[in-house]
Amino acid sequence: MESLKERILKEGKALNETVLKVDSFLNHGVDPKLMYDMGEYFKKYFEKHGITKIFTIESSGIAPAVMTAMQMDLNMVTLKKQKSKILNGGVYQTTVHSFTKGLDYELTLSKDYISKDDKILIIDDFLANGEAALGAIRLVEEAGATVGGIGIVIEKSFQPGRKMLDEKGYDVYSLARINKLQKDIIEFI
Repeated sequence: MESLKERILKEGKALNETVLKVDSFLNHGVDPKLMYDMGEYFKKYFEKHGITKIFTIESSGIAPAVMTAMQMDLNMVTLKKQKSKILNGGVYQTTVHSFTKGLDYELTLSKDYISKDDKILIIDDFLANGEAALGAIRLVEEAGATVGGIGIVIEKSFQPGRKMLDEKGYDVYSLARINKLQKDIIEFI
């Protein structure tokens, strides 16, 4: 997606070999027009996959996931990272390690929002080591549903996430694939 790549080059900041800061348009400030366009790209790629619901992990994946759900006329479900007083029992949970934050968290899905007949499209903001995607996949598959695809806004292709998901047979579609990051250097595939 050329407009996304241009935005990354213009406003993104490569802080080091693994961290790309894009908070001005993706995850702190949000550009709704760009998110809408991302939704169109994800729809075009996944529209023949038989998707029944869009899933994302809070919170940075919400904007592109909402726009994808809107484009595909489907419901969206947010997988929770934070503990909730109202989500007791009736949930699927898995532990995910965040390399960015250096901690583990419980990813939670209410059983009310998934059925065995669902074919889920997982949308996330970044793919690096693949831990978040694998956590979402575990929840979907524990519920007996199917992962129909994984849509990623920005993929760090030099990290192992993509290779791991490809080897497991998941259909991964990324809007921007980064080949190399260094301080102040961003190179796309």
